[in-house]
Amino acid sequence: MSFSFLTMIFGLMLAIQFQTIKEPIVRDTRDMWQLREDLKKEQQLQVELLSEIRKYNEIIETYKAEENQNPEVALKETLNVLKEEAGLTEVTGPGIIITINRLFSEELIGEPLPNISPELLKRLINELNSYDAEEISIQGRRVINSTVIRDINGQTKMDNYSLHTYPIEIKVISENADKLYNRMNASTTDEDFAIDNLSLSISNPIDSMTIPAYEDTIRVKNMKPLEIEEGGK
Repeated sequence: MSFSFLTMIFGLMLAIQFQTIKEPIVRDTRDMWQLREDLKKEQQLQVELLSEIRKYNEIIETYKAEENQNPEVALKETLNVLKEEAGLTEVTGPGIIITINRLFSEELIGEPLPNISPELLKRLINELNSYDAEEISIQGRRVINSTVIRDINGQTKMDNYSLHTYPIEIKVISENADKLYNRMNASTTDEDFAIDNLSLSISNPIDSMTIPAYEDTIRVKNMKPLEIEEGGK
C-alpha cells in the first residue's frame, strides 16, 4: 500500500511538471542558425528530462531499500521532496527582483491605459526560464508549472488573482544570480514592454531572498488513483 501511494504521488508530480505555461514560438521561416538553436534547446530539454527521470529512479530505489526498515520515514522524506518540486514549500536563495511600472500616467497620455497583457507577461516568464530561473513569484504569489495567466473580462489574472496594481514585483531565484542579471540586462525585452507603455527595471543580484509556497489547490485532470487488487498486487 505504501509503495502504491508513492507511485500515485510520482504520477501526480510528473503530470504537474509537464503542464507548463510555456507557449511555442511560431515562426514563418527559420534559417539554419534558428534551426540549430531550436535543436540545441530540444537537446537541453532532453538532458533535463533524463536528469529528472534518474532523480526519481534514485528516490524509488532509496524508498525500496528503506521501506522494510522504516516505511513511514521513507514515505515522509519522499513526500517532502515532491512538495518542494511542486512549489508547495517556501524557498530561499540568491536572485533578482524585476519591477514593472507605468512609463507615463493616464493624465499625461489623456486616455485610460490598458493593463499588462498575458502574452507579454508569459513571454517574460519564458525568457526567465530560458535563463535558468529556478523559482518565480509575481506580486508575492508563487508561479508553478500549472499556473494560468490569462485575460478575464479585460483584466490580466494569474490563477484568478488580478494584476492591475502597479508596480508589479517579480522575484526570481537562480543559482547563478549574476548570470541571470547580466542576461536580462542584455535582453531587448524592455523594448517590448515600452511599446505597451511599461518600464522594466532589474535589481542588482541579491544574496538571499524568499519566495513563498504555492497557496492554492493544485488540480490535475485525467488522473485517478490506481485500484489495488486484493493482496496488494
